[in-house]
Amino acid sequence: MSQVNSNVAAWPGEHLIFPVSRIDVRVSHEPHPFFLSHRMEIAANWESEVAANPALFDGRMLLMRTVEIDDGAVSGECHIVPFSAFLLWRKTKPAGAALHLFGLPVIVSSDGAVIAIRMGQHTANPGRVYCAAGSLDPDDIRAGYCDIDGNMAREVLEETGLPLSEAKTVSGFHGLYDQDVVTLFRVYHFAETAAELIERIARHIAADPEPEIDAALAIRTADPGQHPYPSFMPAVLEWVFKTIR
Repeated sequence: MSQVNSNVAAWPGEHLIFPVSRIDVRVSHEPHPFFLSHRMEIAANWESEVAANPALFDGRMLLMRTVEIDDGAVSGECHIVPFSAFLLWRKTKPAGAALHLFGLPVIVSSDGAVIAIRMGQHTANPGRVYCAAGSLDPDDIRAGYCDIDGNMAREVLEETGLPLSEAKTVSGFHGLYDQDVVTLFRVYHFAETAAELIERIARHIAADPEPEIDAALAIRTADPGQHPYPSFMPAVLEWVFKTIR
């Protein structure tokens, strides 16, 4: 029985979108077992990562220890870890060690485009294209639980300058499980066209002294080869375009 996903046999299959009825992710302030057992490897890997990319910052984030998905309800427990621990886990993914869970706000323009961002070359995901989002961190803890909506609003505002509160309509949550990553996404419909939203984001990038992204893009097809997407994006795009058309 796996420590991190004990009911994985009952989960929706990988790459399959499922409706999420409830999110209940607790935060433990004890050290994550992966961090405790891999401290030397984490430090050595961080040394090599920073040598290749000196702009990296070893901030704190939340990494899951347990996750359960039961009839649309997503629950579990996460721990605060240094970003360096996440980078080693992401590179090695030892069986049963951890899971990554994050929120993905999908912004859709009035003319039916998904607004994505391209990460800057100085980041940990250089050149990758996906909807503006970021890992959960201690700023997203509310009364001992993860605030997924708050995280998404903060990340989108920081990266693009767009307040999610401006959305005309907001969908419920849906989920996707893929390669030890649980993506929780919802769709935000804006009144502006793709060109108008991209222009707003371009102004934000130009005014930001340390932008994380180097461009905003209008995505109008679910073609997985159109951009260098992370693995979760093609399935999300396919579902969104089938839903809005």
